[in-house]
Amino acid sequence: MSIKIAIIGLGYVGLPLARLFATKYPVIGFDINQQRINELNQGTDVTLEVEEDLLKSVLVDASVKLSGVETVSGLYCSNQLADIADCNYYIITVPTPVDKHNKPDLTPLYKASETVGKVLKKGDIVIYESTVYPGATEEDCVPVLERVSELQFNVDFFAGYSPERINPGDKEHTVEKILKVTAGSTPEIGQKVDALYKSIITAGTHLAPTIKVAEAAKVIENSQRDINIAFVNELAKIFNLLDINTHDVLAAAGTKWNFLPFKPGLVGGHCIGVDPYYLAQKALEVGYHPEIILAGRRMNDSMGEYVASEVVKTMIRKNIKVNGAQVLMLGFTFKENCPDVRNTKIVDVVKSLEAYSTKVTIYDPWANPEEVKHEYGLTCHAELVSEVKYDAVVLGVSHKAFASLDITALTKETNVVYDVKGFLTGKVDRRL
Repeated sequence: MSIKIAIIGLGYVGLPLARLFATKYPVIGFDINQQRINELNQGTDVTLEVEEDLLKSVLVDASVKLSGVETVSGLYCSNQLADIADCNYYIITVPTPVDKHNKPDLTPLYKASETVGKVLKKGDIVIYESTVYPGATEEDCVPVLERVSELQFNVDFFAGYSPERINPGDKEHTVEKILKVTAGSTPEIGQKVDALYKSIITAGTHLAPTIKVAEAAKVIENSQRDINIAFVNELAKIFNLLDINTHDVLAAAGTKWNFLPFKPGLVGGHCIGVDPYYLAQKALEVGYHPEIILAGRRMNDSMGEYVASEVVKTMIRKNIKVNGAQVLMLGFTFKENCPDVRNTKIVDVVKSLEAYSTKVTIYDPWANPEEVKHEYGLTCHAELVSEVKYDAVVLGVSHKAFASLDITALTKETNVVYDVKGFLTGKVDRRL
């Protein structure tokens, strides 16, 4: 049987995967966002994960739609259910966020499963890439597929899991260069899923014995990073009280071969700041309270407010009036040189600074101002508001564009420069 793949969800994970698979197989990229579909079929990716020439090289004409042409490879993007009806591999790459109480929100996963269930046929394989807690694929998603399709799991259709490992904005570690963990709902399906990914992933694959093992492997990757960053964030708080430069301490300790090179900072984004809550939730369900995981989350979630308080304390020490002070926030995305603003912790810094009655101006050449306004209700400038002289400047994201900024030209003679990332050279009052 020839392979025809549907990728459900064309965001930071789904689109690069769809583009890569389309170099070898017929691929339908499915997304509910009509504007996103229109842009992609014109060769434009606003997430900047896939370059325009690379995307256009795999796109096929709308009249082809890869339908009935078994030998063709390429990508066609659609929001029409009929366009994915004749696929036999369905790969789900939708977000798995948390709600306002930090509880896992599987709504996107449920809806994507319902969509696939409507077109699922005997012999089809549904592969999940979204980060979840162990058991979610078979215990939460598969029942949705069964209910909607009226087919029986591991008899009529099968499941697989291959957790995404994409790092948004990273042009070096692209999807084909990152080793892929794979798993299937039966040993035979595991081999098929592994072979599918092995055909495009040059870095190779690792076939896990079960889907639960693969799910657990993914969720602990980011939990481990979260805990390590929480440790150095706690060190930063201690060393600031001792008037010791944390970055100098880490540089000295880093001369030992087995010292882990983590740095303090704001932990946001769709992975590290979210995934530990998925593991914690599952642990609680089985009667175990995960102390270290949740302690790490509490530490990292507190850092936005901590940065704001340190900025204000520094202003007070320099006799700068805090009430009404003009503060410039450099950066709003969750990481450097990337337009992704999902779960950015810069918003915590901004809100905390505003709670001190300062006037915060946000400048980020990477962030989409409309998205920032829609998601957070904040005004973000794509260009620098240079006519204002600021009382304080906070570097929150280490975009390359900020390296050449003349901070002194933006600030008053008496001012505060606070560098969260240890990125700026020259005059800096405090670093995290």
